[in-house]
Parts: sequence; C-alpha cells; structure tokens
Amino acid sequence: MAKQPAAPQTDGSHAASVPVVAQPLPQQPRFASEQAHQMQSAKRMIAPQAMVLSADMGHHQSRTNGDNYQQLADNQVTLVADKPVSTFSADVDTASYANIRRWLESGRLPPKDAVRVEELLNYFHYDYPRAQNAEEPITIDTSLSIAPWDSNRHLLRIGLNSFQPDVSDRPDANLVVLVDVSGSMSAHNKLPLVKQSLQLLLSQLRADDRLAIVTYASGARVALASTPANEQSKIQQAIAGLQAGGSTHGSAGIQLAYQQAQQHLIEQGINQIMLMSDGDLNVGVTDIDELKQLIKRKRQQGVHFSTLGFGQGNYNDHLMEQLADIGNGMAGYIDTLHEAQKLLVDQLGSSLQVVAHDVKLQIEFNPTVVTEYRLIGYENRVLNRQDFNEDRKDAGDIGAGHTVTALYELTLADAPSRIDPLVFQRESQHESQHHGNDNDDLAELRVRYKLQQQQASQLQRVRLNRQQLLARSELSSDDKFAIAVAAFGQKLRNNDYLADFDYAQLIELANAGKGVDRFGYRAEFVRLLRLAQSLSQQSGQQFGDQPQLTQTMETIHAAPLAAMESTLNDPAK
Repeated sequence: MAKQPAAPQTDGSHAASVPVVAQPLPQQPRFASEQAHQMQSAKRMIAPQAMVLSADMGHHQSRTNGDNYQQLADNQVTLVADKPVSTFSADVDTASYANIRRWLESGRLPPKDAVRVEELLNYFHYDYPRAQNAEEPITIDTSLSIAPWDSNRHLLRIGLNSFQPDVSDRPDANLVVLVDVSGSMSAHNKLPLVKQSLQLLLSQLRADDRLAIVTYASGARVALASTPANEQSKIQQAIAGLQAGGSTHGSAGIQLAYQQAQQHLIEQGINQIMLMSDGDLNVGVTDIDELKQLIKRKRQQGVHFSTLGFGQGNYNDHLMEQLADIGNGMAGYIDTLHEAQKLLVDQLGSSLQVVAHDVKLQIEFNPTVVTEYRLIGYENRVLNRQDFNEDRKDAGDIGAGHTVTALYELTLADAPSRIDPLVFQRESQHESQHHGNDNDDLAELRVRYKLQQQQASQLQRVRLNRQQLLARSELSSDDKFAIAVAAFGQKLRNNDYLADFDYAQLIELANAGKGVDRFGYRAEFVRLLRLAQSLSQQSGQQFGDQPQLTQTMETIHAAPLAAMESTLNDPAK
C-alpha cells in the first residue's frame, strides 16, 4: 500500500472526509419507537449512585447508571505563602469529553465524576507556536487575563505545543488491537461501532505497518495474527468475523496481546496495543495491581498500551484511564463514528508517534505578586514537588502535533484574598514590600521531558512577567475558547466559584472564541452548552432527575446520522 498523505490535524487546517467502510452503520435507536427501552433506561438512570473502593491505593470510585468513575475532589485555593510550588503531569487524554457528550445527547447531565476538566480542554487543538525540531520538541506559550466569572481573579493560561515531523518520517507501526467480544459488547454502540472504527484505522495504515487482532470473552484467541497492512482483504475478513458472546476474561486477552506484540517488535518503531472495550474485566482479573505491573514492565520494554472505551451501562472509565496512563498510551472514548474518525484518522499520527516522554510541569509563584492560586483540573495528575526532578517518576507523553493546555486561577497581590495569610508571614511580606521589591515576575514555569530512548530529562524554564503578559490588548480566540471550556467543566462539576457565571455568559464566550472551525468541533461544543443549559433548567437539577428530551435528541441525531449513512452506503461519496 502506498504511504498515506499527512492526516489533517484538529487545528482546522483543512477538512477531513470519512472514508468509505465495508460495514453498514449500526442502526441507532429511535426514541419515538422505543418507548419501552426509554422507560427501562430511565429506571436505571434514577438509581442511586453506589460507592465502591478501588482495587488500587484505596481510591474511591462512584458508580452511576452502572458506569464506574474515579471520585476526584476539585483542587482548592492555595496560599502562595504556604505552598509556592505547584507540580503536575501533562495529559492529552480526551475520553472524558466524548463521554460527557454521550450523556448530554442522551438527555442527561453527566455525573460529576465523569468530568475531568483537563480532558475537555485538551480535546481541542490550539494554535500555539509549534516546535521546529525533534531535539527541542516542545514550545511554551502563556497568557494572563481577568477571569470572566470573578473580576478579582486572573487566569494564567499555559500552553505547550509539540514538534510534528512529516508523516513520511513516522516509524513503522506494530499494532495489536485487543477487542472485548464478551456478551456486554453486543449493543449497537459497542462491538458494531468497534468494527466500524477498525475499518477507519485500517485505512490509515501503511504497507510496512503490521496489524494483529486479539479477542477475549470467556477465553482469549488470536482472531488475526500479525499481518502486513497491505493485506486488506484478509484483515477486513477478520474484522467482519468479530462476534460478541460470553463473559469477560480480560487478563487472558491482555497477556495474549502482549505475546503478539513481542513476536513482531519493531526496534526503534511504534509498538502499541489498543484495547477496545467497555472496560468490564470481570473474569480472570483478581489483582488489578498485578495487571498494572505487567503493563508497566511491557512499557519499559517498548510496548505502549492505549484504551478506547465504548458504550454505557457498565463502562469502567476509571480502569480504562488507569491502564492507558500506566501504558504511556492515550485514553479515548468513542461514542460515534465521527469520534472514531477524529481519533483513528485525523489524530492517529499524533497518538502513535510520541515526541516527548514523561512531560511534567512545575510553576513557582512569586509571593509578592501572587497571593493565591488554584489549578483548574488535573486533579489526578498532581505530583509531589520532588517528583519533578525524579526521572524515574512516570508522567504523561505528548504525541506529534499535540497541544497541552492548563489554567491557573490567580489572586494577585492587589486583589482581595479568599484566605487570610498567617500573621507573621504577613508582617514579613509587608517588610519586603516596604524595602522596595520591584520584581514584577509573577512566576517561573519549568517543563521537564525526555526525548525518545533517553533516560535523563531535559529542562526548559521561563519567567512569567505580569506586565508583559497583561500588555496584550485583547485575548486570542483560542484563549477565549479555552476559558469557556474550562468554565463548562467546572460548572458540570458544580464548582461553587462559578455559581454566578451563567450559561448565557458561557455560550457568548465560547461563540467569541470559535475562530476558524473547519472540523466543526467548536461549533459542536457550543451546541452542547445550549443542551446543558436546557437540561439544567429542568425541574430537579441533580443527576437522575433529568427528563429525557425525546424530540430534542431525535433532532440532534437525525441530520448527521442521515448524512453519515448516505456517505457509507454510496461508494461514490
């Protein structure tokens, strides 16, 4: 097979078309004709949330409507005088955004624990200055603006952008797709959508790439031994033969997938397992920590592990995210064929080709300029201060052309504080200001990362000057949009700091930040905002009390679904 042209990025540089695939699109349920199904879904929806204890580190999880999420407490306001340094890991996962979209489009507000603000932020691409070479693969960009929800606070936006080599320079790939074919995967939005997604993935592989398919249910088997990607008919036949049935022996499938990956390991190449599942590993996994250790060992041997979640009702979001984090892979969620297009076509090169490993960010605030800070999101990515210089500490990887965005809410020294400083620290600070401290640097930002095949990290550092940052006359459309996304995530998590910032203001801000949007992702975000606004206005605003918006949902799904069906069924398109 000839090498494919460069896949379009999510920065809207040019539109992508959905390639023709062999399988018919799974039939979507129609609300008007499935009233009984709706009633049954509604009964499950209003079931109380159950609390369970995770198998690792005692982290609490919440179960909502059968789905499993990690419980995360929002980052709190921190006094710079008490803790001037904040450290966290980079993250390019996007599963949370697609999952909350699924909740909203089903007529329900998502549960709080389904919302990870950083994954909403990083779902979108931002036009930060791009790194120009592989030796220095990361650039840093920052901005400072007044928070739209509180005029006494400022928002510091940190943006990273990565080097994107030509697609022809991508190393050959040895991929093993691990497919859950248990009985729980039989729903229309699970295995049928997996098969459609695999067809899209196949369209992007090159002749020198290899693909294997391993399945697991009550047992595990090799559905397709590692095969050159140009043997299209053989691979398509294996995809078409995937069928659901049985229990979920996940650990056996993972072991077999690693065997396939190891047999065809490409030195200096891309070696990755992609798990496609609802994450319900209910047989054979007696020790989650043991499974994680296996994935960690294989990662160190050069085989990465990614997860793509499907479906609802028993979706184990927490486990899928953990496995991808440990495996240095991506954690995505596919709710529609459009999302499969985004992850497996538009962004496949970024997801496969890592340009910076173990990326960590650390910021030290100047207490004479900044009195308080709050990191928005990244709750399960926070690191200890000493972890920043510890090269053995695992952190997030950044793929070719990926951007990473983070926001801090700051209280500057001339604004009213939320927390009273300690008496003696206040006197010391007053004395420092009295003797004339004219340093206007509000912080120093430090970023660590490793290059491919290197064990020692590199360090970039930059001073952030308040006056220079505030000198920008107007926020860019990217900044406006990123702030809107962060605000939406906080509202969905019922963050008290945004109680007076309503959806009308949020929609106005998002519209002002749409900019060039050829893929339509930002326009879709605004539609989700309007939908969330309608749902939040219904009587009883807590999860489980949301009525199904039958006609609204029918309208949302009908037009794009008809267009997609037309494209898939007509090869000429």
